Amino acid sequence: MASIQDKDTWSGRFSEPVAELVKKYTASVDFDQKMAMFDIQGSLAHAQMLAECSIIAQQDLADIRRGLAQIEQEIAEGKFVWSLDLEDVHLNIEKRLTTLVGDAGKRLHTGRSRNDQVATDIRLYLRHAIDDLLALLKALQIAILDLASQHTETIMPGFTHLQVAQPISFAHHLMAYYEMLGRDSERMADCRRRVNRLPLGAAALAGTSYPIQRERVAELLGFEAVCQNSLDAVSDRDFAIEFTACASLVMTHLSRFSEELILWMSPMVGFIDIADRFCTGSSIMPQKKNPDVPELVRGKTGRVNGHLIALLTLMKGQPLAYNKDNQEDKEPLFDTVDTLTQTLRIYADMISGIKVKPDAMRRAALQGYATATDLADYLVKKGLPFRDAHEAVALAVRYAEKKGCDLSDIALAELQTFSPLIEDDIYQVLSLEGSLASRNHTGGTAPAQVSAAIASARARLAQA
Repeated sequence: MASIQDKDTWSGRFSEPVAELVKKYTASVDFDQKMAMFDIQGSLAHAQMLAECSIIAQQDLADIRRGLAQIEQEIAEGKFVWSLDLEDVHLNIEKRLTTLVGDAGKRLHTGRSRNDQVATDIRLYLRHAIDDLLALLKALQIAILDLASQHTETIMPGFTHLQVAQPISFAHHLMAYYEMLGRDSERMADCRRRVNRLPLGAAALAGTSYPIQRERVAELLGFEAVCQNSLDAVSDRDFAIEFTACASLVMTHLSRFSEELILWMSPMVGFIDIADRFCTGSSIMPQKKNPDVPELVRGKTGRVNGHLIALLTLMKGQPLAYNKDNQEDKEPLFDTVDTLTQTLRIYADMISGIKVKPDAMRRAALQGYATATDLADYLVKKGLPFRDAHEAVALAVRYAEKKGCDLSDIALAELQTFSPLIEDDIYQVLSLEGSLASRNHTGGTAPAQVSAAIASARARLAQA
């Protein structure tokens, strides 16, 4: 990659209109200035290491620190002037530093290249983003636990194929999403370990002839390790791809949740109501209340998934080491972080504002013969082979459909025509509460088990 001084050489090679087009086409400062504070952070650690190794003077270090502190303040106050001519965040900061402190600023780049510099900045940025996202995932999990704890005995139908299957509690349904988010957090934390490795010191691709101490820079910046191969250090973007894959899974889980919220809020279902602040109306139909937030979450999932494909495609044909292609890694990565951050933040608030309608859930659970499996299990416990029990209950369901009633509404004598093993204790089995209570094992929907799962989840989060 060329130095600042080479910019005049580039300009001299082309006629003015072409040079302006190329300048705009190749510049990244419009979006990579997001890494400015991390660039300063990395430069401070690099400069301290150079001084400790006597590669630059202590006075140079002091001047660099003073200059970077002023630049940091200018950026924070919105007073820093970004120049397209200087191409990216790194050269903009370096040029400003040189203007402020002279030769000391020029010495800062000793022993490093923009190749390892940008790789370090991205990792610093992403590590910080992951820490924020882990906190947001935890906040959403807590919101789910808070809602679930109020509804361990609120009965709703569980579905397969979107058909009524078996009764479950609303809390049990919510806890499924808690578990998904738990795995998401584990993946993010594991991804962070691979993000948290230092490329700086790899220079352009082959390392540097200066007697640097990469481990010292890693210590100063809080990296767990250094990248072990200089070629890999500057050209690898596995960590960005892995993060975006983790983000895609989070968004996929939230998209599934959103689809259910949308269905549950429909007047045809009416299980819940989403607070007005997360909805909008119609420009023509005054009665409408549209679940815009969950719909947008569902839509933005495709956006994040697209970023994953973009990054995979970006890397698939690159020879070692660094190539200009890698400039295209930042916008998908930045947008993934921004999208996921905004989504998690708004989702926790939205979950906290949900109004549950237990009566509607219960009415739905009474449809579709949700306790049919309980009847089959009852017969098996009486000694009937499961396949025979399955057949007997299927006939009973067909009979109930013709009568237009629930299984629990069929008289005992009529039920006994399907199996003489049925006795008068069957009605407790066929009740919604009896169905829930019977699944009293780890992971089951019995209220006692769900309450225990919520308590255990709270304890784990408190320790995290």
